[in-house]
Amino acid sequence: MLFHKIFSSVFGIGYIKGGGTIAAAFCCICWYMAWSGGSPPAALSIVVTIVITLAGVWSSSVVETIWGKDPSKVVIDEVSGMCAGLLFLPVSVKYLLIAFILFRLFDIVKPLYISRLELWPKGWGIMFDDVLAGVYTNILLQAVVWFKLF
Repeated sequence: MLFHKIFSSVFGIGYIKGGGTIAAAFCCICWYMAWSGGSPPAALSIVVTIVITLAGVWSSSVVETIWGKDPSKVVIDEVSGMCAGLLFLPVSVKYLLIAFILFRLFDIVKPLYISRLELWPKGWGIMFDDVLAGVYTNILLQAVVWFKLF
């Protein structure tokens, strides 16, 4: 159980007020430190995102039994969604900042079916609303990069 509490709260970030925002920022910092200087290797970044997502489904399902439905302490979903938002993009402070803002906006406002995914059972609902927010973030940023808007 301790592993699930630590993992799902991203090393305790979920216990801090504003933990979701802090976890998303933490992910951006880690992504930058890991891949700065160019584009991350696509296969490895996909594997990292999938592993975080599936482990997040498992851990958040476990802690939901003690913390209740979609607990605010679970912030691994923000990390997973942020990873999805950053896939296949050049790693630069500019794109990380735009991705962070877009992702938090989508995660908070929950447009375009994002809120419906929260209805999925257990960890699937906890994780996949944020993954979809990340996908929307990624689509918009791909257009920004493609059309050289920034």
